[in-house]
Amino acid sequence: MDLWILVPIILPAIAGILLLVSSFTGHIRGKTAGSVRGLHVYTAAVLVLSAAAALYAAWTGEREAVLFTLLDKIPIYFRIDGIGCLFVTLVSIIWLAVGLYSFVYMEREGEEKRFFGLYLLLYGVLVGLDFAGNLITMYLCYELMTLVSMPMVLHNGSRESIMAALKYLFYSMCGAYGGLFGIVFLYRYCDTLNFTAGGTLNIAAAQEHRGILLAAVFVMLLGFGAKAGMFPLHSWLPAAHPAAPSPASAVLSGIIVKSGVLAVIRTVYYIVGPDFLRGTWVQYGWMTLALITVFMGSLLAYREPVLKKRLAYSTVSQISYILFGLSLLTPDAMTGALLHTAAHAFIKCGLFLTAGIFLYQFGYTRVAQLDGMGKRMPRTMWCYTIFAMALIGIPLTGGFISKWYLAQGALRSGIEVYSWLGPVVLLVSALLTAGYLLPVTMKGFFPGEEAASMDLTKREPSLQMGIPLVLLAALVLLMGILPNPLIRFLYEMVSPVFY
Repeated sequence: MDLWILVPIILPAIAGILLLVSSFTGHIRGKTAGSVRGLHVYTAAVLVLSAAAALYAAWTGEREAVLFTLLDKIPIYFRIDGIGCLFVTLVSIIWLAVGLYSFVYMEREGEEKRFFGLYLLLYGVLVGLDFAGNLITMYLCYELMTLVSMPMVLHNGSRESIMAALKYLFYSMCGAYGGLFGIVFLYRYCDTLNFTAGGTLNIAAAQEHRGILLAAVFVMLLGFGAKAGMFPLHSWLPAAHPAAPSPASAVLSGIIVKSGVLAVIRTVYYIVGPDFLRGTWVQYGWMTLALITVFMGSLLAYREPVLKKRLAYSTVSQISYILFGLSLLTPDAMTGALLHTAAHAFIKCGLFLTAGIFLYQFGYTRVAQLDGMGKRMPRTMWCYTIFAMALIGIPLTGGFISKWYLAQGALRSGIEVYSWLGPVVLLVSALLTAGYLLPVTMKGFFPGEEAASMDLTKREPSLQMGIPLVLLAALVLLMGILPNPLIRFLYEMVSPVFY
């Protein structure tokens, strides 16, 4: 047993549980500066140590460990591969950035002990999900992730947040049960449930029951697609994101929804195998739902006046860019999907943190209130603009690189209708994205005649809130300017799946 793979799973989970059950600090009212500082130091120390252990384990060779055996021939098993390396790196970077931001933001929200206890626990669960070596381990971590993240949505205890959290829980549990339904069938027809590039489905044994297996896989795609916000199980996203505190919204949109993407990748490319689905009604149905979601999410975002809800609809659309790339079942498209997974994680996390700064500094929640914001906080607005350009897909940003590969993957796929329809829908969505993001920048820097009556005193946030924005914006630009190392890594990871 390699203990290094278990350390970043167990350490933050235990630290989070200890924080939740301890009397380390109280509510926001009545607590001392020393207790707050101690809470922040404790959380930061655990996060840094856990992230360092996770990245060391991920990038220093293949590792595996069996924690215990759940059923006969089904162990709780963790193993590191390329997909796990990519996802755990994204999780670690964003968790550190949002954690630093949260030390300031959550002082106003209150109940910091509960928030940071859940935050640490959730990091351990997500590392376990990324390092899961078989379908059962992934499913258990997937369910735990929902149970731990749900209280973060209802953090402030308002009726709106409680209803949003219940909706999130209902959709997530229904989706997970869809995944479990498929696992029951795959257990019988797969040589093993351990993740193997190209799949483990015994094609000879599955031929007699091909119809029911295809139906089971489609149910799994719908189920895991619920967490990723794919139509028709998408409506929890625009409810949960605005209700949650901004740091929770950032990790929900940047990371949690990607768990649905990870589950789909593991199911299609590491258990079932792309050859089993290629050319079937499952592939065509999956591509259709993904493109419907891309267009629908962009259109709803364009019409939405509340900033965080607009960004939530944007997430619905952008995650289905990834799902569409995966549904094409080609190396180029899968590479583009993984590129967009990384780019979107940084972009959308940064956008929600920016929305949180507008709320924290001024109490603004609606797009119409942000006129002249570029004069009041130019550094923050420039970061927002970089994120917006990247999400649109403007060159020299990570979003351009990922969307280029997605479009090329579709054009080269040779799939009737979808080879040209996909790029057309992505282009229309990009135009809508420009329509709902860039006006904030334009009116922020050039408010027009109304500027004379505005208070344009500069009120940039503290460095603890500003540094994560600058870091994420720099990563988005780095992905666009120097993308080749990441592209080479992804191609090396994708190739064994297809060849």
